[in-house]
Amino acid sequence: IKLEMPAVNLDGEVTALATVPAVVRSLESCAVTWQKLISTVLEEQLKKVPKGNGALAEIHLWREKNATLSALTEQTKLPEVQKVLEILQEAGSEQTGALQRVLSDLKKYNVEALDNVKFLSAVERHLKNLAYGPGSDLVLNTIPSLLNALRMVWILSRHYNRDERMLPLLERIAWDISTRVSGFVDPHTLFREDTAAAKKKIKEAQRILERWKKCYFTTCAQVETSGSERYWKFDLKCLFEKTDYMISVCQDLDAIFQVTQELYNVFIPELTTVTENPQRVDSLLREVNGLMSPMKQLAFDPFSLAQARNWKLMMREFREKVSVKNVKQIFVENLEDPPLYKNHPPVAGAISWCRSLLYRIKHTMTRFQEAEELLSSEHGKEVKQIYLQVAKMMKEYEDQKYRQWRERTEQMLPLLLKENLLTRVTAGSVTEESVTTTKSLCFTVNFSPILQEIIVETKYMEQLRLPVPEIARYVALQEEKYLRYASKLKNMLGRYHRLMGTLTEAETKLLDDYIQELWRIFKSGRKRLTWNSLGIGEFIVQCTQAIGKVESLVRQIHNISEEISSKILPLESANLFKFPLSKDGGALPEAKEFFDYIKCERAKDVVHMVRNYSAIPPLLIEVEGQVANTNTGKSPKLAAYYAYWENRIYQVLTQLIVKNLQAFNAAVLANVPLLQVEAVLSADEVDMVPSAREIDSMTAQCIQDCVEVTKHFLRWMHATCIECPPQCVSGDVVATFSFFSDVSQSPLVIEQALLVTQNVHKALASLSKYLSQWNRYDLLWKSDKGAVLERLAAVKPSCVTFDGHLQFYVQVAQELTKQPLVKDEQFIRLQLAPLAFTVQRNAKGWVNSLGKLLNELAREDLFRLQEEFGVG
Repeated sequence: IKLEMPAVNLDGEVTALATVPAVVRSLESCAVTWQKLISTVLEEQLKKVPKGNGALAEIHLWREKNATLSALTEQTKLPEVQKVLEILQEAGSEQTGALQRVLSDLKKYNVEALDNVKFLSAVERHLKNLAYGPGSDLVLNTIPSLLNALRMVWILSRHYNRDERMLPLLERIAWDISTRVSGFVDPHTLFREDTAAAKKKIKEAQRILERWKKCYFTTCAQVETSGSERYWKFDLKCLFEKTDYMISVCQDLDAIFQVTQELYNVFIPELTTVTENPQRVDSLLREVNGLMSPMKQLAFDPFSLAQARNWKLMMREFREKVSVKNVKQIFVENLEDPPLYKNHPPVAGAISWCRSLLYRIKHTMTRFQEAEELLSSEHGKEVKQIYLQVAKMMKEYEDQKYRQWRERTEQMLPLLLKENLLTRVTAGSVTEESVTTTKSLCFTVNFSPILQEIIVETKYMEQLRLPVPEIARYVALQEEKYLRYASKLKNMLGRYHRLMGTLTEAETKLLDDYIQELWRIFKSGRKRLTWNSLGIGEFIVQCTQAIGKVESLVRQIHNISEEISSKILPLESANLFKFPLSKDGGALPEAKEFFDYIKCERAKDVVHMVRNYSAIPPLLIEVEGQVANTNTGKSPKLAAYYAYWENRIYQVLTQLIVKNLQAFNAAVLANVPLLQVEAVLSADEVDMVPSAREIDSMTAQCIQDCVEVTKHFLRWMHATCIECPPQCVSGDVVATFSFFSDVSQSPLVIEQALLVTQNVHKALASLSKYLSQWNRYDLLWKSDKGAVLERLAAVKPSCVTFDGHLQFYVQVAQELTKQPLVKDEQFIRLQLAPLAFTVQRNAKGWVNSLGKLLNELAREDLFRLQEEFGVG
């Protein structure tokens, strides 16, 4: 790749050449060519990927990139190229910027390629040993050195210190390792080698794979402790999924050689020379050899993850064929907690497991007995002794399990069948008569899991051809009926508990008679009926009908309850402090206007609130009609229900007042003016109109009016939902009983009312303090102007003295023009214009009076001079 040089003559000064249009055009064309060429080269280099899966392919890739980019970079440093750039830059060519950008990219990628080649060269020797080194020992010893070198690259390199660079390199190293291991342990040739040599290869291969993972995590820890800010947190699946799987395959291969070696030790070839049936021994040896046949004829690579399922199936078949030798160990290890087939009960499942093991070992011994000479050998006698010992243990185990089950079944089954259908579950010492804790009383189906287990055990025992007690056989035949009854009872009780879960405490008390009737019906299932009884079906029907009746009643009560709640909700959300909007021009309302507006709007809302409240008693009377079949509003059965709703209304009204006071307090503190007052000069004192005391009083009255809203909500007579009529207290004094007396005494209401009052008082105190600053002008209105002027006239001061006084009052008047005319303090806006105008007027009055006095004194002096000089 060569940069084409321009055809024009570049001899001469850069500044002179830059003024020649033909030269510039030629050089611009050349620059465009260079830009396209360099861009194309960079694009091609960035798209290049390593040719191969190994780590060395990545080094070769960076060397190729470095060679190409370095050659191109060197050409850009040639004097001719540099002069072209200088001329174009001097001429202000538009092509200069684009060319400089690609040259900058070329330099950046060339530096990266050079840096990567330098650091990867440090690990190239290790990668070559990994890929091509002779023997497994060299590979094993290379791994620690390789990872240590990669750690240094990670710390020092400017480009291989990022995940997107290091992770692909590590993946390639993992591929190299797995490829070498596959070469060392080739399953297609491994099973034709000597057993000892094959086992050695497998162990060496496994060590390589395990060392790769161990050294990786060691390097991770070293990177973290080195103080580097960038840790190795790569995707472990990418790095170790294949090698971990290969470790498991190596373990399988080692197990195959180990087991077959032990079998060969039992059926030694020398037996054929001493046995009377050598053909039988040869047959057994052929069976042992047959274990290896599938391995020798592998049609797939067991180290391939894609073939993991095929390898797993092959290993399962192998283990099933050689499991005879391990039967005793399996039996002893799982004696106390045997593995059960799916859905098998504990005892019958344990017996089935024991029999399956016995069948395996018995089948093997039958084969041994066909060749008696095998049993007479030392290994044969050992095997026979193991068989007899294990078979005896298994038979005793089965007999003991069966005997214990039969005794337990004959003893417990009659007792379980005499159990009642239902049992009561209570919290604490709750009784059926405890009305206030009705929801704590629950029931459950008394169908013992032991009874269910006995039924299943009986069915499996008969499948095992073991005799079962007659009562157990009878119960097992009735299994479907028992399960159907238990399921229906469970559904019925679930329906009851869901119903009870929907009731509030007040509703539970309201429906006490109906709940007691349900319990009376349930009592038959708890006291009289057992699992032997004939009336179970009728009992379930009776309970279901009774629950349905109560459910219907509860639905009606809940519908009415929701309607009552819809009447109460607007009470709690009502806004009792509606503020007036600003007037036209943005003027705020005055204090009295502000509080009058709140009072007026509140009165309108209270009318609607009382209307909602008055609609509640008729709804309660409707509930009374559903529950007690009366419509008096004072049914004793609903006394607690009336009290519940009255207490609910009290809580809502309390929350109404508290929330509104909190909202008003927030408005007071929000630094948003809601009303305005004027600062004035009254009786020679600076004050507000209305005064702070009057605003305090208005605020207190507004808060009091808010709380007194609850006077419109009359209390109900005891144990009724009928409003209390007015009561004559003494003489003509009539008292009404409302929620006011309770709400007004609520600590929350008192606290919020006090807080609002305090915050308003603080705001007014702050404004008063601010107004006190105007007292520095109090000489303007507190001084006796006549007396002061008389004293001045008496002393007849000089014009300079008059000028000093005049300047003082003029300065005061000018100072007042600079004073702010508005002062906002939280929710109050103080209008200072009236005060400023009054003070200015006083200052000007002094100026006029002083001027008049000066004029009079001057006239007197003038007349006196006229007299002295005799001027007529």
